[in-house]
Amino acid sequence: MNRTNPWLGLALLAVTFTAPAAAADWAAEEAEIRQRIADSALAFNRGDLTGHLAVYDESVTFMTRDGPRPGVAPIEKAFRETYFRDGQPIQQLRFERLAVRPLGPDAALATARWGVVHDHSS
Repeated sequence: MNRTNPWLGLALLAVTFTAPAAAADWAAEEAEIRQRIADSALAFNRGDLTGHLAVYDESVTFMTRDGPRPGVAPIEKAFRETYFRDGQPIQQLRFERLAVRPLGPDAALATARWGVVHDHSS
């Protein structure tokens, strides 16, 4: 049986992209950003933490109950220690309510709630 962890977090990702010239271009850029975030979750779920974190800009700050955790390396260390055992994730990651907004000519802000699914079938 799969159960959703009652604790959900908010993920903020700064993603760089090429400046869109028109709304159709933005739609393509947004689709690419959404795909990269989906690929990131898939990488996490298959145990590829480096692949999961590849979508994050080095200026990322991950909010934790102990306060902000800036930078990819500290996030990777914390994830590896908390969410992985023997190189594999202890739960499956998913993103919900993903919103992508352009911030300027070369940046966008993606926000989402993230949650984990625990597999209690074994």
